[in-house]
Amino acid sequence: NLSSFSNLLVSSGIASELSRRNSLTLLAVPNSHFSSASVDFTRRLSPPKLADLLRFNVLLQFLSDSDLRRISPSGSAVTTLYEASGHVFAGSGYVNVTRDPASGSVTIGSSSSSSKSVTVLKLLETKPPNITVLSVDSFLVPAGIDLTASETLFPPTSETSLPAGINLTQILINGHNFNVALSLLVASGVITELEKDDHGAGITVFVPTDSAFSDLPEDENIQSLPADKKALVLKFHVLNSYYTLGSLESITNPVNPTLATEKMGAGSYTLNISRVNGSIVTINSGLVLAVVTQTAFDQNPVSVFGVSKVLLPKELFPKPGQVLSTPATTTPPREVSLSPAGSDDQPSRLVAPPGEVVSSSTVKRTRVFLYLCWCIAFCCAFLV
Repeated sequence: NLSSFSNLLVSSGIASELSRRNSLTLLAVPNSHFSSASVDFTRRLSPPKLADLLRFNVLLQFLSDSDLRRISPSGSAVTTLYEASGHVFAGSGYVNVTRDPASGSVTIGSSSSSSKSVTVLKLLETKPPNITVLSVDSFLVPAGIDLTASETLFPPTSETSLPAGINLTQILINGHNFNVALSLLVASGVITELEKDDHGAGITVFVPTDSAFSDLPEDENIQSLPADKKALVLKFHVLNSYYTLGSLESITNPVNPTLATEKMGAGSYTLNISRVNGSIVTINSGLVLAVVTQTAFDQNPVSVFGVSKVLLPKELFPKPGQVLSTPATTTPPREVSLSPAGSDDQPSRLVAPPGEVVSSSTVKRTRVFLYLCWCIAFCCAFLV
């Protein structure tokens, strides 16, 4: 029975947030483990803090039974709705999911909080490839919320509303492994453009991890590019529409324009997005195939995802043997007269293919040959 937990989701407004998402795992506390202490602290927390507590118990990744069985003992980091909301004050909004190979039990704990981990009791429901509901023995508490104090560590604020300006710089700092991308975005001024933009239909930003930049070969070093080309590559990592992770998994039109497309023209600098093996989102730039590794931020109208590789546009980094397309220059075709000298007939014309030159000796031989044919034909007609 999950009635108490469900009531909290509805009263806090989190239920409506979940209805707009397509891929998640919900950590639900059943009534049997909903102790009087739990009821007490949920009533004592301010509405924004209670909402953040519940967000921390929503994982933004679909975890099926087979996914849980494949988790290594060292664990797997998963983003929570709390991290994606941008409300994280201290520590991290990520959790670590681990599995004991001996007992098979799965535990989930905060990657930065000293609060105890929770144990998965059972898988209650799964609706591939979108939603899983796991029964857990307690609430997972994020850093910054003290359940033993009379008040939370931070005063209540109007956190439930969307910030007037999205601070992408802070989002990437909180992501911990986007240092190279952040320095490039700041130096190029692209991050300022993104933060000042009114976003319209929203934006989706794919940010390569630090290891993705270190894996680049020397001949594909973005930092050596001219400033305008460097900015173009960075804008190639931004879609001009807002997508959640679930939306990317179920995208109907795989070819998506980027901010670089707006600058360079329709059909260029596009990304091909698709889903493989259930819930893995891949991004094909035409040269490299990257995988979405994490959700760094997700709050309409902006989402930020970590990706495993730097997305290199084929327009700037041609494959070996391929040359950048440039407008071809053609010369007018040469016209060659095939009529014998002194003939009153309208001369026939031979048009040489563009780029090919018909030599003067060839022209002379052709004229002599045709002149001989004309003489033979004339003699035959005279004899007859």
